[in-house]
Amino acid sequence: MGEFELISHYFAAAPCAQGGEGVGLGIGDDCALLNLPAGEQLAISTDTLVAGVHFPALCEPLLLGQRSLAVAASDLAAMGATPIGFTLALTLPEVGSRWLQAYAEGLDRMARHCGLSLIGGDTTRGPLSITMTVFGRVPAGQALLRSGARAGDLLCVGGDLGNAAGALPLVLGERTAAAALAEPLLAHYWSPSPQLALGQALRGKASAALDISDGLLADCGHIAKASKVALQVDLDELPLSSALQGLLGLEGARQAALSGGDDYVLAFTLPPQHLSSLQQDGWPLHVVGRVLEGQGVSLHDRQGQDITPAVRGYQHFRETP
Repeated sequence: MGEFELISHYFAAAPCAQGGEGVGLGIGDDCALLNLPAGEQLAISTDTLVAGVHFPALCEPLLLGQRSLAVAASDLAAMGATPIGFTLALTLPEVGSRWLQAYAEGLDRMARHCGLSLIGGDTTRGPLSITMTVFGRVPAGQALLRSGARAGDLLCVGGDLGNAAGALPLVLGERTAAAALAEPLLAHYWSPSPQLALGQALRGKASAALDISDGLLADCGHIAKASKVALQVDLDELPLSSALQGLLGLEGARQAALSGGDDYVLAFTLPPQHLSSLQQDGWPLHVVGRVLEGQGVSLHDRQGQDITPAVRGYQHFRETP
């Protein structure tokens, strides 16, 4: 099967590739065309996932299809953007019909869950890697940035932390666990749910935001740097699932939450006056710290002592001595 036949058979015919709101022209031409309402800006983000780095080389393709789009769509949530569409650049070592059918099914499931239309892409031969570019729209001037945090704001997250990091040993086959513990953690790893609605609800309220991909401490460092403030994280306030604590214990769960990565939960700073209204509306907000004058990120225990670890999260190009 050639490149164009592959695209037509497995992707162009999928329900998620049949257009949608904001898509003027999808798959089939040299470019896709997007229709943007007056007064709105286009939000764009690209993510690449490489076999053996971001996911096991041998894994269930349906689950990989879900995960590969979800991690990209999470960036739209972090900006408060409404989803429009996405492109897929897929590098494959070989064409396997069963693998492609399952991957396309998982991709389509997540695309429909997120309200994203497949509008184009590319396929080529080589080591397995997946590049997604997602497109969304946001009212001009209302995008959530990393640079607006101010001293006095609360530091919040949009849900439990550490579940994907807890799942990783299970994904890699390094350990096993009872279904009651393993299943919710594996579900979070393979099918994270981008917090798109929460991101849109935070427009005009949150002062800064991002999605947690490399660990809470490491990613909060991006907000601290962009906003030129200090963020203090309170160890006892971390939201931890019962499954994670059951698998790793309290201390292990805290470590996973702080530096494990792959949560794809929003972290954001919030002026205190907006907290109660968001909670009353049912949004899953957890206050885990605060914004202070200064710079950097610190972790504090119940007694207020600074217990910040040296290693704060995952880095692809960490320098070694």
